[in-house]
Order: sequence, then C-alpha cells, then structure tokens
Amino acid sequence: MVEDLHRANPVGRFSGLAGDYAAHRPVYPDEAIDFIVARAGLGPSLLVVDIGAGTGISTRLFARRGLRVVGIEPNDEMRTQAEAESLPPPLASPTYRPGRAEATGLPDACAHLVLAAQAFHWFEPSAALGEFRRILKPDGWVALLWYERDESELCTAAFGATLRTAPDAARVEGPRMRAGEALADSPHVETVERAVFPHRQQLHRAGLLGRAFSVSYAPREPDAVEVFATALDAVFNRFQQDGFVTLHYHTTVHLARRRA
Repeated sequence: MVEDLHRANPVGRFSGLAGDYAAHRPVYPDEAIDFIVARAGLGPSLLVVDIGAGTGISTRLFARRGLRVVGIEPNDEMRTQAEAESLPPPLASPTYRPGRAEATGLPDACAHLVLAAQAFHWFEPSAALGEFRRILKPDGWVALLWYERDESELCTAAFGATLRTAPDAARVEGPRMRAGEALADSPHVETVERAVFPHRQQLHRAGLLGRAFSVSYAPREPDAVEVFATALDAVFNRFQQDGFVTLHYHTTVHLARRRA
C-alpha cells in the first residue's frame, strides 16, 4: 500500500546519498515544468513550495523561471546539499527549511503552487494533502511529479532489472507508480489532470553507478554493494557507445486545484 512507505524511515534512508543524488539523478524536462507554470498561471510574485525538495533539483528548475521558491526538506544532508548550489544573478536562489509534508511549518494560504517531485509516495497521503490545502491560496494548485524508467528501451530495461535485485525495491517502486491516484479520491483537491513527457539521461560508467546507488533501496552492505556494482558494470559494458549509456524516462505530472 502507498500508505506504508511513510512508515519506512523516509528521512533516514536517504542519509549518505546526497552527493550521488545531486550528481546523478535526472532533471525534469523543460516541457513538464513549463506545463505546470502555464497551467497554474505562475508568475514572479507567486510562491512555489517544493515539499520533499531533496537536493533542490526541482526547486531550482522553478526558481530559474523567475519564481519565488521555498524548499521543505527534513533530511539535513540533503537540505545542506541543496543550499550549497545557488543560482546566478539576477535570479533569486530558492530558500530551504526543515519540515515534513504533513507539517510544513508554513503559514496558512501562502502558496500558489505546492509541488512534490519524486517524493509524494513517502508522505502519508491524506495528512499531506490536508497540509497542502492549508498552505495553498484559495486558487492554488498541487503538482506531483515522478519520472519512471521507460523499459521499452533495452538498456533502460536492463538497468531496471538490476535495480530490482536490490532489497526493498518492490516495496518502493510499486507504490511510487500508484501514488498519484491519491489525488483522485482526495477531498482536498479537484479538477485532477495528468500529462506525460519523455526525456533521456546520458551517463558515463561512474554516472550509471551513481544513479543506481542514489536510490533509497540500493544495498549498503559491502558484499552486496560489490555484487550490485558488478551487475551495473555488465549493463554498462553491454550498452555503452563511446563511453556513455542513455536511460529513457517518462515524467508524469499530476495536477489538481485546491478545493474551495
């Protein structure tokens, strides 16, 4: 069940992963971000709150469009990593603060958009959506983003098969793919819509390993780490061209209005 993952140490299990996460996770395609900005009518005076901001990958994408952005991230290492990367002037860098999806610590009706990118499956959905509604303005929006591997492509399929050998993979990946369904039955939002955008990520050998070890369920015991890395090397050797492999993704956007 989706509801189980918020009990699976969602904060602590990312400790030690901030470096790999920042360096090797894919960004979100411009088309997906621009779709949200346009659909929600976002402009420079409006506040975006990114919940579960991690190392700030999605947070910075919205800030680069001239928006005011606050990232909420409970893991100290991830938040410190996010704070270390600023945007060039005249862009205003995001600000970050500790907090949880279910208790952000933000004032009522402060945000025009509440965003959760690759994160909502770690939240208790009913409590989180209630908190989103509290901090949203009456005409505000909720956007949930995930990228999922497009395993119709052979290299991506082999990479995915290797990831699924890791402990806890099924527990995380299955609920993550269904987590957007929480919007459909929620009393806190309405007018739910969904859009999908393809994108790709090119990685060298170290990048492919870093991408794999950035997931919360990657093995950490030395013997298991060695086996996992050997299997990833085999994927790289099989599919690399000129020292790189390409992973294929679909980014799904779930967008909904705050219910009055």
